[in-house]
Amino acid sequence: MNPTNQSRESRIGYAYVLLAATLWGMIGPLALLAFQQGLEPLEVAFWRATLGALLFMIHVSICGQWRIHRADLPAFFFFGLVCVGVFYGAFQKTVEVGGASVAAVLLYTAPAWVALLARIFLGEALGRLKLLAVGLTLLGVLGVSLGPDGLTALRDGLWSPAAVGYGLLSGLTYALYYIFGKRYLGKYTAASVMVVALPIGALALYPFVNFHEKTLIAWIALAALALVSTYGAFLAYCAGLRRLEATRASVVATFEPVVAALVAFAWWGERLGYLGILGAALIIFAVLLMVRAGSEARASCVSR
Repeated sequence: MNPTNQSRESRIGYAYVLLAATLWGMIGPLALLAFQQGLEPLEVAFWRATLGALLFMIHVSICGQWRIHRADLPAFFFFGLVCVGVFYGAFQKTVEVGGASVAAVLLYTAPAWVALLARIFLGEALGRLKLLAVGLTLLGVLGVSLGPDGLTALRDGLWSPAAVGYGLLSGLTYALYYIFGKRYLGKYTAASVMVVALPIGALALYPFVNFHEKTLIAWIALAALALVSTYGAFLAYCAGLRRLEATRASVVATFEPVVAALVAFAWWGERLGYLGILGAALIIFAVLLMVRAGSEARASCVSR
């Protein structure tokens, strides 16, 4: 691919991942709406996976993308069990024992996990700008997640060993999305991956779910989670990941908590506070830094 086309593809990739981050940023507000209707976190996670699977089944039925090589089925089973079942469950358990702020901070250790795993399994280089962007991302997510009131989590002892353990597990299993994606998205479409993974994840969650009677608003919230933050977000994410390195995509995706904070402000009047605003600025700066690092890497290749 010539440099001009490569640059264009990268820009498209960043746009897709930012779109995915924006759609994922709706998870918190939509889940909170479901919680307000009496649903528990694991039930929300179960229905998100189940309804999302139905959408992907319709997609592959229309587009004819069912076929998966038998040799790849164990990897798809692992992805569904770990990156859907364990990830969804670990994140919700972190929210339960540590609160939403602690869960968000530990979930977005993912870029650090991705940088390490991508170096080991994908051979991605770790330049200074890339490491700086990862570090700024972690600080930015900390600021956005703690915001004006989240510091009470530190005072109230919500950073318990259980919360930290579940949170780091959610960050690690979330990071595996990127590694798995780079391995298999060259062979399969996003729909082909998720039509297998989501049902496996839903089955893994099923034994732990307490089901409740649902209002119309609860079903609307669950349907929006499936359509917007699962089906739409994963299609956009996969389109971006095909065009970007895993570490770059993971840093850009941390725009998600910024979106969630803005939606929370518009929807419920929740304030970011000075710490949250600083964190959002750091995340945006880290995204721009990652774009610059990619441009410099392409320029270096051209000069050679």
